[in-house]
Amino acid sequence: MTGEAALSRYLRFLAARDASPHTLRSYRGAVSPYLAWLAAAGADWRRPTRRELRAYLADLSTGRSRRTVAQRLAAIRSFHRWAAREGIAPGDPWAAIATPRLPRRLPAVVDLAGIERLIEVTAAADAPEGSLAAALALRDRALLETAYAAGLRISELAAATVSSADLRHGEMRVVGKGRKERVTLLGRPAVDALRVYLDAGRPALLARRGPGAAATPEAALFLNSRGGPLGTRGIRYRLDLHRRRAGLPDEVTPHTLRHSFATHLLDGGADLRVVQELLGHESLATTQVYTHVSPARLRASYRAAHPRAARRERPR
Repeated sequence: MTGEAALSRYLRFLAARDASPHTLRSYRGAVSPYLAWLAAAGADWRRPTRRELRAYLADLSTGRSRRTVAQRLAAIRSFHRWAAREGIAPGDPWAAIATPRLPRRLPAVVDLAGIERLIEVTAAADAPEGSLAAALALRDRALLETAYAAGLRISELAAATVSSADLRHGEMRVVGKGRKERVTLLGRPAVDALRVYLDAGRPALLARRGPGAAATPEAALFLNSRGGPLGTRGIRYRLDLHRRRAGLPDEVTPHTLRHSFATHLLDGGADLRVVQELLGHESLATTQVYTHVSPARLRASYRAAHPRAARRERPR
């Protein structure tokens, strides 16, 4: 089997596991040039030698950041591991090659005051009841409350349906990566925001659909201004709009709300395995990135535990 034929089969495998179009483009963009480089060098893609791989790594590293190199190598190694599992190739030839590693960075987190400010700026107090602006304000508040309350990925927010939200029990059924289903929880503010949106905001948006519009797939929960499903691009745009209004940093993204959800739960004393289940992580090691300690909690723990941390009045 040629390398390109194997790559096409691998991408179909990823698509069947619900990989996003962005992920598929990224993997193709990493693996296809690698296979072309091996072919031009006369190397067998199934069994490239260490010398060939080192030469490719030197070529890949020229003019590219360590992060870009690491991301491309991760895609290439994933491709090789898949080929080995399928019996197409003997194994991962990169396993014996020293490749650049990136230091693990702590995820960006918004503090509780920032979260509350972000949600509050969605209000459109001057918008007439029943207007588009009022409906969008109700939708955006419900969207942000849900994202933070349940720690959802942006793809999970876009795929949420009306039937997936159980407001009576404060739960939401989510289909995450690898089509793995989980139930996550909604706090009272999120339940209230969703109830108001479903009563007044969503019907107003649904009414804006034109007569020739395509059917809304399985009653999408969050709708756009034309009454169709709100996609990931629309979610990013609306969050960025409210982020600027709230005066939050540029690096705040939809995924930052997920990071903040996990960090705030752990800061509040939640068990790591509970957070793993709510996030839908396959491995506990993935969740452990959130176990970094906030400076405030670190200081409080130090003062409570260290025998000479507390200030004492000096005798006069």
